[in-house]
Amino acid sequence: MIVLDTHIWYWWINADRGRVSSAQIEALRTTARVGVSAVSCFEMAHAVRRGRIELPVPMREWFAKALGGSRIELFPLTPAIASRAVDLTDRHRDPFDRIIIATALELDGQLASADGQFAAYPELAGRLLA
Repeated sequence: MIVLDTHIWYWWINADRGRVSSAQIEALRTTARVGVSAVSCFEMAHAVRRGRIELPVPMREWFAKALGGSRIELFPLTPAIASRAVDLTDRHRDPFDRIIIATALELDGQLASADGQFAAYPELAGRLLA
């Protein structure tokens, strides 16, 4: 099982394969279960609103296609994930990234990300697809 960091999800859905590593592409093609944390929807909407990214279609339509129109699952934010996010090693203060990391850990999966700060988390040892 693989949890996608928000930017990997955006690149994968928009077919920007040049930004996704070959190891990530291979894993995504061969793994039965792939998903994103619910907080990635907020991150995406926030990035659109701030003009940091553009979507090829209206946001709600993009979400519908990126979730319902793909094999990517939406993983909820549970109390266990919230607790684990707070208990992570204090390396990165972005609460959304901490929730995404905790989602991968709680679901016993791997995390696909291009965020260089994620490698500093000892909890992700052997789980990070960079």
